Amino acid sequence: MIGYLKGKVKDISAEYVLLEVNGVGYEVVCSGAAFSRLSGLRNGEEGEVYTFLRISESDVTLFGFADRREKELFLRLTSVQSVGAAKAIAILSSMRADEVAEAIATADVKRLSAAKGVGKKMAERIVLELHGKISADELLGAESVGGRVTATASSEDDDAVSALMGLGFTRQESAQAVTKAKAQGAKTVEDILAVALRGM
Repeated sequence: MIGYLKGKVKDISAEYVLLEVNGVGYEVVCSGAAFSRLSGLRNGEEGEVYTFLRISESDVTLFGFADRREKELFLRLTSVQSVGAAKAIAILSSMRADEVAEAIATADVKRLSAAKGVGKKMAERIVLELHGKISADELLGAESVGGRVTATASSEDDDAVSALMGLGFTRQESAQAVTKAKAQGAKTVEDILAVALRGM
């Protein structure tokens, strides 16, 4: 399976980006973030995407993502009943991966249903099946440089978020508080909670 591509952008259309890798052109249906990154390259610059190859009876489609985290979220979305690859890529083209994760975690059906082809019932199904499965890593976000994730949440982050939620805070409030606490130098769960609670 093709999981990653790095090459030069040869053509861009409304449907796909044509990426040349070692003399072979790959048509990649990209998320909004991946499309933005590739379309912003200057002539001769190389771009990269994490990819997922879907093979069906009618066609073969290569989907492209800005980073591994976005690809993993795509796979989660497609695990939901009736949410196919086209719907999942539409969601990831209407908002960033961290915004999708936040919408699911906060049960923001209206925000999810705003994506092309995603109605209220489908958005509700996504929330129902994925709510509670979004980790602190996905809520806190991860900076990506050149397609590589450079900052991710640790198990301490997850534990701290869970602890704060147990105290009655929402997942979003908890994740934001943990981010601020870590920025102030807190490392252990106890330190993170102490600093987070002072700021809440």
